[in-house]
Amino acid sequence: MSSGANGHGATLAEKILARAAGVDTPVPGQIVEGNVDLAMMHEQGAQTVAPFRAMGAEKVWDPDRVVVALDHWVPASTEGAAGLHRILRKFAAETHLSHFYDVGHHGICHQILAEDGWVVPGDLAVGTDSHTNMLGAMGAFATGIGPTEMAAVLALGQLWLKVPSSLAIEVRGTFGPGVTAKDLILRILGEVRTTGAAYRAVEFSGPTIQRLSMPERFTICNMTTEMGAKAGMVAPDAATFDYLRSIAKHAMHPLSPDADARYERRIAIDVEGMPPMVACPYSPDNVRPLPDVAREHVRIDQAFLGSCTNARIEDLREGAALMKGQKVHDGVRFIVSPASTKIYEQCLKEGIIEIFTEAGAVFTNSSCSACFGGNMGILDREEVCASSSNRNFPGRMGAKEARIYLMSPAAVVASAIEGEIADPRAFA
Repeated sequence: MSSGANGHGATLAEKILARAAGVDTPVPGQIVEGNVDLAMMHEQGAQTVAPFRAMGAEKVWDPDRVVVALDHWVPASTEGAAGLHRILRKFAAETHLSHFYDVGHHGICHQILAEDGWVVPGDLAVGTDSHTNMLGAMGAFATGIGPTEMAAVLALGQLWLKVPSSLAIEVRGTFGPGVTAKDLILRILGEVRTTGAAYRAVEFSGPTIQRLSMPERFTICNMTTEMGAKAGMVAPDAATFDYLRSIAKHAMHPLSPDADARYERRIAIDVEGMPPMVACPYSPDNVRPLPDVAREHVRIDQAFLGSCTNARIEDLREGAALMKGQKVHDGVRFIVSPASTKIYEQCLKEGIIEIFTEAGAVFTNSSCSACFGGNMGILDREEVCASSSNRNFPGRMGAKEARIYLMSPAAVVASAIEGEIADPRAFA
């Protein structure tokens, strides 16, 4: 058991930031200068180029530690998006950034970092997207930053960070049929709320978390962003190391929180008997048991199975198993978008694309797709969408009057079949 400057053990966030900054265990609120292990940019990264040049930088501190991924508008769907892509391609060529996931090899940035082993235990990882938190499932401190901050990181490989206080969420119990990690994180959001973890690090632990696969851990860490968290984290264990064994791009430095670490708040969750959950409009924390909402017969216009939260091969396999032999309900548009090109190719090999398209769904190339309201699948006023994504604020997927219900992939498929918000357990 270690003891930091605060006289007690350290949280996982404190340990990783101490390693990154080369200092003794810092205390919450302290400013540290951390050495970045991995930096990621997507289209918003185009806005880093001007400040990078303005500060007189000519070289990226370590091109091998920078990943660029096109994911929001792929292929470019507007002239503006085409301009962002051009800026990034030019910048990557000029600064010798070889880890560029361009059209044809693309995918949602967080999924690419996960499936290709770019983030490993103990890393300080930053990205120009708020859901970079997802990579904390690797036992890393992963967080989103703005374009000006990223410009400094590209030039110097360092970033000032205020050490966050931490919340500990311990989860016990066994999921019942039809209940998933998405239902768990929605339930937690309903309790913590969208501001309950503002600039905190959220650490997940407990027997239930230990049994989760890495894709399931990605889902729960991804949506810590919706709590306002600076980072969402799971301490590395055998599942982490097994996942990374053949794909890790650089050396791991695994760390774990001390038994006597001090947390701002501890939350205990028991999932025994928990039903599937749904976040109703207009906030991810407006969470209710899905069976209660299903009894209200909420008709939908669109279903969306995709996003960095739930578009991995496991999610699409689960959805296809429910969809097989079924049809998309008349009047419902069902959009399925895999999280990466690799996942698309796997769906092609396994016949998953055929199952969805034969049922009447549209299976797209990998991208952020309908999630952010800027590319395909945009909703009109008063339309209703069942979505496996992470946000349902007004205007998130198009018109501010549109209503978005967040749920698991299985629930999205069940809703697409029924034409209204539906409980996936009815198809078991």
